Amino acid sequence: MSTTERPRILVVGGGYVGLYAARRILKKMRYGEATVTVVDPRSYMTYQPFLPEAAAGSISPRHVVVPLRRVLPKAEVLTGRVTTIDQDRKVATVQPLVGSAYELPFDYLVVALGAVSRTFPIPGLAENGIGMKGIEEAIGLRNHVLEQLDKADSTTDEEIRRKALTFVFVGGGFAGAETIGEVEDMARDAAKYYPSIKREDMRFILVDAADKILPEVGPKLGKWGLEHLQKRGVEVYLQTSMESCVDGHVVLKNGLEVDSSTIVWTAGVKPNPALARFGLPLGPRGHVDTAATLQVKGTDYIWAAGDNAQVPDLAVGEGAWCPPNAQHALRQAKVLGDNVISGMRGFPQREYKHANKGAVAGLGLHKGVAMLVFGKMKIKLKGRLAWYMHRGYHGMAMPTFNRKIRVLADWTLGMFLKREVVSLGAIENPREEFYEAAAPVSAAAAKKADSPVEGAKTS
Repeated sequence: MSTTERPRILVVGGGYVGLYAARRILKKMRYGEATVTVVDPRSYMTYQPFLPEAAAGSISPRHVVVPLRRVLPKAEVLTGRVTTIDQDRKVATVQPLVGSAYELPFDYLVVALGAVSRTFPIPGLAENGIGMKGIEEAIGLRNHVLEQLDKADSTTDEEIRRKALTFVFVGGGFAGAETIGEVEDMARDAAKYYPSIKREDMRFILVDAADKILPEVGPKLGKWGLEHLQKRGVEVYLQTSMESCVDGHVVLKNGLEVDSSTIVWTAGVKPNPALARFGLPLGPRGHVDTAATLQVKGTDYIWAAGDNAQVPDLAVGEGAWCPPNAQHALRQAKVLGDNVISGMRGFPQREYKHANKGAVAGLGLHKGVAMLVFGKMKIKLKGRLAWYMHRGYHGMAMPTFNRKIRVLADWTLGMFLKREVVSLGAIENPREEFYEAAAPVSAAAAKKADSPVEGAKTS
């Protein structure tokens, strides 16, 4: 961390809003005008719409993330967490990955912490659930699913086999529907290489408390997506919820009970809980309350946007809030960046207004739904064409030319080469085998090995 006499613009969070806002500020800022500091626990930004494809092996995990230091070479990038904000002193407390916490003064503040998984106090969920908010979880899910196929193919115990081949997904929004679509696709392909496993042996279950899935694309396309998944053998249970999953024994509110080694939780998100320690005005659901200019209400030096902000949706009308999606976050970040520069120079703030352009979702290779909005006209697509729209939109939205090309290369290779179905589950504990080889032998074991009897047996 460098010290400077220049004003500091502190960006808390390196996700969509944090990355794009920092880039915008650096682009608009005059040389030496201010110092931009970005603080995030990870040194990279994750493009979350690609997590389902990463979980299915369609995209390399390294191509789904954008290294902050490479994209923001003119900014300070600190790997750690901002734990508290003292607005009176304009000081943030930073807890680095290692070492003691320290105070960091700032003049302007951008709050871009994003969201975390919204969970409920369900017995067994914390111990057995797998989220889908980060690249680590996506790759962990991929390795885990393939590992279950390995287990099922290598055992004669029907109970173990049945539990390994049962996959439960909770949440039928974009994250849940896309993830189960991609993972089912991957598992179907992988089963071809396991002599004792067929697709009919696997059980995929999708659970949602609402009466429909994919609400973002409208009722008709949502119904088509539901019927499409059901035709692929996915069991869908709507208007129900999971009551417990202790030791992998899943109990649904509708009475269904199954044993599953794979429980994926994608039942929505909530603002980062750390916001409660920042002393900012919060809305009823915990979001930072902002004006249409993205300024935090009651301040003239703090801005917020994205999943952690409650931003008025001027395109819809009074009382409406912008939904927490990438479409708004990317556009809000640019307006936010411009407004920070304007605020620093004493110029008026610009209001954020963006009309919804629709939504796209992929449900596996060559399968998807899309709703495109052009003014008052809505175009609804499904199947392969919608899948092309999904990939085209997110391919263009992926940050940096470098990552766009790498993702495109992954997709191009996937057209000619078969999908990789290798589980690298051991990557989660890479030192385990070495530790077993290098760990000191216990005294009892050493004494036994040195005894004459043992020596005679092994001679």
